[in-house]
Amino acid sequence: MEIQNYTTVEEFILLGVTSLPNIQRILFVIFVPCYIISLKGNIVIIIISRISSRLHTPMYFFLSHLSFLDICHTSVIVPVMLIHFLSVRKSISFNGCVTQMFIHLSLGGTECYLLLSMAYDRYVAICAPLHYTNIMHPVLCIKMATSSWMGGIINSLIHTVFAMQLPYCGPNVLNHFFCEIPSVLELACADTSLNKTVIFFFAILVVMGPFFLILITYGYIISSILKISTSSGRKKAFSTCASHIIVVSLFYGTIIFMYMRPGSTHVANQDKMASLFYSVVAPMLNPLIYTLRNKDVTKAFVDILRKNNVSEKRYGH
Repeated sequence: MEIQNYTTVEEFILLGVTSLPNIQRILFVIFVPCYIISLKGNIVIIIISRISSRLHTPMYFFLSHLSFLDICHTSVIVPVMLIHFLSVRKSISFNGCVTQMFIHLSLGGTECYLLLSMAYDRYVAICAPLHYTNIMHPVLCIKMATSSWMGGIINSLIHTVFAMQLPYCGPNVLNHFFCEIPSVLELACADTSLNKTVIFFFAILVVMGPFFLILITYGYIISSILKISTSSGRKKAFSTCASHIIVVSLFYGTIIFMYMRPGSTHVANQDKMASLFYSVVAPMLNPLIYTLRNKDVTKAFVDILRKNNVSEKRYGH
């Protein structure tokens, strides 16, 4: 009730990526295929991870969760953005904005923890291969995935509750293409220093904490790889980590740029470009990175296609 009494803004007007109509139409043409590729690529990874017996391993269990995260992440932002590219009035309801912000933060936090789980999986596979099946058993994988989701939701709930305690009493023009919390806080009719402190503190816990643990994990991994006597063995070991390293670099690079800077250094256009990257580009690149660099995924995909062709021929006869 207290939130309702203070909140008078019923909708937010989004300025979007750009105010130029011609550029908006060009961006629409560019981002529609990107969104379709992202959906198809991540759906394919989820399906083949479930169907192919060769991919019933912890690595692909976590990868399927990552693909589901990417589908949700891009779907909560991109469709609205595409509609606004072709709309004269680019608005979102207050409740819609809060929902979008909550889901976005939940998925972002979950991905931070999930990438850490994937790094631990690679650590056990390379540094303790003889004990891999005993350590990375299905129960542990489920617990790690569940903890990642719970951590992301709790992080988002804290930020959302703190943001909704503020009064939004007049300004409603949001200089962004979706409801990202730093931009929403700019419209609050009150001091937001506590909110920004909370964001920075939880960014250390949720973003930098897992990131530094991933760096430490890969320190041990690289050390173990360098001890392998043969060059082919070292190459094979490194190739199993390469895709994850690329995804971690892309994700954490943009997230750290967004949330680990002091509030006074935020520039709207830079924030928009960073947000575009991790909400549109990264979810599209992730399945490509894992499929193009991973022989197991490509072999599993080929096997599924062959089985479908054989069944179609038999059915045809």
